[in-house]
Amino acid sequence: MTYRLAIFDFDGTLADSFPFFLSVFNQIADQHGFRRIDITQVERLRHYEPRDMMRHVGMPPWKLPLAAASFKTLMSENAGQVRLFPQVDHALRELARGNLELTIVSSNSEYNVRQVLGPELASLISQYECGMSIFGKTSRIRKVVKRAMVEPAAALYIGDQATDAEAARKAGVDFAAVHWGYAPIEVLRKVAPEHEFERPGALVAISTLQANR
Repeated sequence: MTYRLAIFDFDGTLADSFPFFLSVFNQIADQHGFRRIDITQVERLRHYEPRDMMRHVGMPPWKLPLAAASFKTLMSENAGQVRLFPQVDHALRELARGNLELTIVSSNSEYNVRQVLGPELASLISQYECGMSIFGKTSRIRKVVKRAMVEPAAALYIGDQATDAEAARKAGVDFAAVHWGYAPIEVLRKVAPEHEFERPGALVAISTLQANR
């Protein structure tokens, strides 16, 4: 059985927003009272899972929504600084020509997602579930699957962090890891993704992949 529903994460999966995230992180840290990061240590920090990163900078869980809101506001004010990864636009167009439904589940705001995609690509996405905590994607994935009227086994969530894999598994859908996102692929392999994509252009293969469940 091939997949009928592709559910995409956005930041680090479709959009190359990590440089912007780094550029505003210390500003947000100062605003909300947690520790700054040393930019020279970024490659090491990319191996941290989100909960480990929060502990590293001394961010209690209750501050996460505040910090996330600040990031989304800054991104909305500087949307022109964030671009899609090369070939993502081509991949989305090709996938939309088939029988695969394209959706997005992202902790970023729907406004920011649409701004970066642009009107044409945004129109290819049938459902947007946005703005939740990075730890709150499971219920949104389930909602997207239910609305698409497919079995969870026919859905694939594509993301770039271990929390994406965790959400997918809880929702009963397969997970595909990308090689170009926030977390290095060696970190994502620890959660045993059903599929991997080495480059953004390879996303076109989603429509021909066999579901593993």
